[in-house]
Amino acid sequence: MCGSRNRTMKLAAGVLYGFALGLLVVGLRELLTGFEENRCSMTYMFEYPEYRRVALPRRVARQYPAYGLYLYGEGLYAQETRALKLTGAPVLFLPGNAGSYKQARSLGSVALRKAGNMEGGVHFNVFTVDFNEELVALYGGSLRRQTHFLHESIKAVLRLYKHLKTPPQSVVLVGHSMGGVVARALYTLPRFNTSLVNLIITQASPHLAPVLVLDPYLLEFYSAVREKWVNNAHKLVNITVLSVGGGYRDYQVRSGLTSLPCLHGDPNKLSLVATAVPRTWVSTDHLSIVWCKELVLATVRAFFDLVDPETRQFTENPEKKMLVLNHHFIRHPVRTLGDTPDAAAFMLDLSDAWSEVNTLRLAFSTPKEAQVKYFLFALSSRRKAYSHFYCRSDNLEMSSWVYGCRQRSGSSCLQAMDLSMGTELLPPYKVLVLSLSDLSSVSHLVVSASNLNGRQFTVECEWQRQESQTFSLPVPHVLSSGLTVSDFTINSSGLLHTIRLQHFHQVYQAFRISVASQCKAHRDRLPSVFVLRAPWFREDSLTTVTVPSVAEISGMLHTSRPDNTSCALLLLHTAPNCQYKVSVRTSLPRVLGQILRFCFQTVPVYTAVTLLLACGGQMSSILKTRRAADMSLVVGAGLQPHKVNLFVYILHFLLGCGWFQEVWSRLGVPPMDVLPPTTPDVTLSEGVAPAEQWPLPLSPLLYVLGAGVAFWGTALLRLVTRLVSLILAPLHRPSITRDCGTLRRRTQLAVTLCLTVVGWTSCGALSISAAFLLHLYRVLRLQMTERSLSHMLNLVRSRGRSQFDDTPVVKPLTASCPTPQSPAKRRQAENGAVDSQSSGASKERNSAPLLSESALQEVRDDLELHLCLSALFTLPLTLIAPSLIHWIRNLRYATQLDPDPCWPHMVPVIVVYLLLINGNTSQLSNSKLLPLTSRLPLPLAVAAVTFCPLHLYRVTYFLLAVLVPLSMCCLL
Repeated sequence: MCGSRNRTMKLAAGVLYGFALGLLVVGLRELLTGFEENRCSMTYMFEYPEYRRVALPRRVARQYPAYGLYLYGEGLYAQETRALKLTGAPVLFLPGNAGSYKQARSLGSVALRKAGNMEGGVHFNVFTVDFNEELVALYGGSLRRQTHFLHESIKAVLRLYKHLKTPPQSVVLVGHSMGGVVARALYTLPRFNTSLVNLIITQASPHLAPVLVLDPYLLEFYSAVREKWVNNAHKLVNITVLSVGGGYRDYQVRSGLTSLPCLHGDPNKLSLVATAVPRTWVSTDHLSIVWCKELVLATVRAFFDLVDPETRQFTENPEKKMLVLNHHFIRHPVRTLGDTPDAAAFMLDLSDAWSEVNTLRLAFSTPKEAQVKYFLFALSSRRKAYSHFYCRSDNLEMSSWVYGCRQRSGSSCLQAMDLSMGTELLPPYKVLVLSLSDLSSVSHLVVSASNLNGRQFTVECEWQRQESQTFSLPVPHVLSSGLTVSDFTINSSGLLHTIRLQHFHQVYQAFRISVASQCKAHRDRLPSVFVLRAPWFREDSLTTVTVPSVAEISGMLHTSRPDNTSCALLLLHTAPNCQYKVSVRTSLPRVLGQILRFCFQTVPVYTAVTLLLACGGQMSSILKTRRAADMSLVVGAGLQPHKVNLFVYILHFLLGCGWFQEVWSRLGVPPMDVLPPTTPDVTLSEGVAPAEQWPLPLSPLLYVLGAGVAFWGTALLRLVTRLVSLILAPLHRPSITRDCGTLRRRTQLAVTLCLTVVGWTSCGALSISAAFLLHLYRVLRLQMTERSLSHMLNLVRSRGRSQFDDTPVVKPLTASCPTPQSPAKRRQAENGAVDSQSSGASKERNSAPLLSESALQEVRDDLELHLCLSALFTLPLTLIAPSLIHWIRNLRYATQLDPDPCWPHMVPVIVVYLLLINGNTSQLSNSKLLPLTSRLPLPLAVAAVTFCPLHLYRVTYFLLAVLVPLSMCCLL
């Protein structure tokens, strides 16, 4: 009856966690693959790249032996700069997490090739820093060291220009990933001269918060940088910073984290996504953002426009810097940079060149022959009926094309003001939208359609009434799962339509937006462009399609607008006389992908909570039945959202009350962990982020996903131990007792002392890993013993020896306590026979036979117990793995890890691991501490959910709070 009940429970747990695994796989698939294909063009080197090492002062080289500074070069330029006599403008590239200094080759090669085509001798010297490919996104102990080395590198770079009459006074920094965070951290150094760097461009850098916090040093570093840039913003107002996110292809650093935490309205700080950069319009993954040709070209073009022609160095004028960055990364008006906005334009007074347009729309295609052509639009008759003038042209030359007439002569305009500065560049054409209320000083609009070079293009213009071409479309609820559809049909013949997607302003929302177009007549038309825009952040995503067609747009956001003051917009640049049907439906896979993108930090916390409660369930089973339960059952029962999440909800509610919050702060309890904010204009102070409420209702779902990871992770652990034990079995003598793999007390003490010394003198993670392996060896020996006992008992049953089920069959052969035997007796034991003397000896241990069903059950109980403990031990090992990897990779430079994130808990973890090696179910069931210890997991699970989502390293402390009393149960 009990076996049938257990099988039913296992089946139910398998179905539940199979469903959880399915949800996790669907979400991960959408997160990792549910985006557009990589449309970035590769940058190529025309000659072999060379990296010349720059000599640093002996003090710096001795202090930072793992780091280096290099100058990029190729071909003739590399030969000319061999002596490091430089005359260009310095640019310093900073690699990110595990990044190579050789990633600077794309930026350096494109800058070098473009300089060869430029007049005036302007060029750049691209330097790059070697940070030894350290995992600084996961181990924060090196971030401060990298910042100090960067300071020394900047001073070394500027010393190379001392031979010039007007040497450069500053260096431009280009930082990828964590390199961008290190660049901003320069200003936290007490001796750093802020004039050394006044322009920073970062690529996929998580400025708002770290992606994962596996040690306290990472948070301390971020808090120092954030405090400097927020609290001292008035001192850093002239420092220009541009942050570019990769978009949805970058699943390592979501684009919302690339938003710069600064005071609202800071004019010299820009944050945007690569999909919104003119002439780029592509999403990049975390690595391709470095070599994406479209983005590299935008950066290099901006560099050349930032150079002062007199000094041939980067300008110090912050207004000029922002003008250039806006031109290349935000608006990109198709007009030469530097022209004054109100420059007067003089036009040819040719009667055949002028045509006055009296219709509501103009559609004109230039002939093959070169000609001068102007179209004149009278404003007086349109001001009352219309609010805007819309015009587009697929002539993408950098020239002015729309003017406001100031002086007329007959049917022509002699003098006009240039209005082209507001032009927006789209992939197939340029677009200009003018508000008639801003044109009170002009009487006519002039559109130039001159093709002096004989190139054919099309111009389309129309008068617009904005309120009649703006529509509202409520989006379906996020829980509709695609069963309901919101659609809207546009029958207007206009060229631009705006659809307000009502209630679409949160990052957890995800939709499939379909736009189907059909036209009455089949003829050549300009392509249609659909722009999904978030008014509160520069994250536009563009879709270009031909007409007629059916296009699907991924409706997701990188940032939220929690106050609901605005919603996402869908701008449709349409073809005239065509019908467009817009359909919006919720996409469940994309919703799961968004949830994982923004809340994945909580999944390992809930995994730890599940294993913690499973350990509590195992202790309760031992306390009640004196036997360990099957690990799959206790892990399956670890999903208890009605207990864990309920307490968390109550705590959140109480913290909303002023009196409870005051009591909370007086007790010195740290604030509740919240996920990094999803709003782009949030300023963080004192390391505390404003709480967002939307993740709270999702916590049961995240709990299910975390429990699924725990369930299938433990199943994988069991499978791996079985396979490894099969491999190691021939190397060990067979054992039939539960004491296999244990350590003597003296051995435990000696190993503990040795591992502690090793941890203090080298790396704490190394000692903890060694202790884990010792416990894993205990699990493997129990697995081998369980297999040996099962095999021997089955062998006895198969021979019909059922009457000896409760009698000894063989003399014990244990690895820990071997008994000398004669060859004859050993052969008899191997054949399953035994004499009366050996039978009597076998009954003396624990008043029970060593080869019996009860002995096998004891071994199985111990195996289930230690498998559960091994699953718990795996979590701290995973959290400290980055520091161990960092220590191994830097072993040739230093034998001791400094700082070591494991030092606060290294000794307790080692002691607990070694004490629990000898633990068994009999010891625990007889312990007086077990009733109290079995009650600890639930409150500690609630505390873990409360304090660990942002501080993942705290998980180890909550696990120790259970494991320390449990290890004491083995002694008392």
